[in-house]
Amino acid sequence: MKKITVLGVTGSIGMQTVDVVKNHPDKFKIVAMSAGYNIEKVEEILKIIDVKYICVVNEEDADYLQAKYPNKYIYHGTDGLVKIAVLNEVDIVLNAIVGFAGLVPTIEAIKAKKDIALANKETLVVAGHIITKLVKEYDVALLPVDSEHSAIFQSLNGENKKQIKKIILTASGGSFRNKTREELIGVSVEEALNHPNWSMGAKITIDSATLFNKGLEVIEAKWLFDVSYDQIEVLIHPESIIHSMVEFVDTSIIGQLGNPDMRLPIQYALTYPQRDILFGGESLDLAKVATLTFKKPDFKRFKALALAYQAGRDGGSKPCVLNGANEQANELFRRGKIEFLQIEELVEKALNSHRFIKDPTLQQLIEIDAWARNFVLKEIGEN
Repeated sequence: MKKITVLGVTGSIGMQTVDVVKNHPDKFKIVAMSAGYNIEKVEEILKIIDVKYICVVNEEDADYLQAKYPNKYIYHGTDGLVKIAVLNEVDIVLNAIVGFAGLVPTIEAIKAKKDIALANKETLVVAGHIITKLVKEYDVALLPVDSEHSAIFQSLNGENKKQIKKIILTASGGSFRNKTREELIGVSVEEALNHPNWSMGAKITIDSATLFNKGLEVIEAKWLFDVSYDQIEVLIHPESIIHSMVEFVDTSIIGQLGNPDMRLPIQYALTYPQRDILFGGESLDLAKVATLTFKKPDFKRFKALALAYQAGRDGGSKPCVLNGANEQANELFRRGKIEFLQIEELVEKALNSHRFIKDPTLQQLIEIDAWARNFVLKEIGEN
C-alpha cells in the first residue's frame, strides 16, 4: 500500500488523482491533502475517501473543518503544507499545486526522503539547480506527472540517456493555435479558456493559449532529463495523441501515444516501475484518429515560447522572473485587467528590467518571485 500526500487536491490534477486512488483501494491511500479555498470540494472528497491530514490556505477555513471533523488533523498556510509533505507515514508526495507556491513543500519533502510525483512544473523552472542537487543528495525519485514529461520518461525506460539526440515536446497549440497575432487583439478570457483537447485549470489553460506552458515545460525538461536547450524541440501537434518523443543518436524516435487523459501519467507516476489497469481509460483507435499533424511553432507568433527559451539559456534568476511575471500577468488577464497580448509584453519587460543573479539561493528566489509580481502590478498601475 503506497501512502500519498496530494498537494493541490481540488484542482484538475488533484481530482483526477483522487479518481485513480479510488479505483485502486488496495494499492494507494491518500493520507494527507492540501486545498486552496474550495472547502466545498474538500468536503466532497471526504465523502469519497477518508483523509486523515488536511491543509487549507485560510485559518478560518481550517477552524471550520476542525470543528466539523474533530478526528482529523487540520492545518493551514505554508507551514501546514510542509507538515503534510513530511509526514512519517507518507511514501510519495504528489505535488499538483499551481505556481511558485509548490516550491518550498517540494524541497522539504525531498529532505524528508519522500519520493516526488511532480505536476508542479514551476518547482523545476525556478529552482532546477537546487532541486536536482537535493534529489541526488537524499536519493529520492523525481517522477514527472505532466503528460509530456511522463511520455519522455516512458520513452526513455530502459534506454541509455547519454544516447539522446533530442527531446521533442508536443504542444496542442492551445485555444488560439490557428489565430494570427493580429487576430489575438481583444480576445476574451472565455475564448482563451476554451481549450480544444484538455480539461485543465484556468491558469494552465491560459498558459497553453500563450504557449508559456510549453515554455515552462522546456525548462522543466532540461532539468528532468539533463539535456541542453539545443536538444529540446517543440512541435505543434493539434490532435494531442503523441504526448512527446525522444530521438536517439541512431535517428530512431520513440514516443508515447494515447488519448488525452491525465489519469494515465498520474497513475504511471504512482505505480512506477509497474503499470496497472486504468479504470475508465479508453484505448487509442489509430484508425479512427486517421491523421496526425505536426508543425514547428513560429517564435514570432508565439513570443512566450521564445522568451522561455531565452530565460532558460540565460539561467540563474531569469526563469524565476519569467515564471513570477507570467503568473501575475496571467491572473490579471483572467481578472479582465489586461489584454491577452499584454501577458507576453509584461513578462518581457520584467525580464529586461531584472538584475541578474547567477546562482540564486532559495531565499533569493522567494524575493525575486515577489519582485517580478510587483513589477507587473506596477506596470499597470495596480501597485
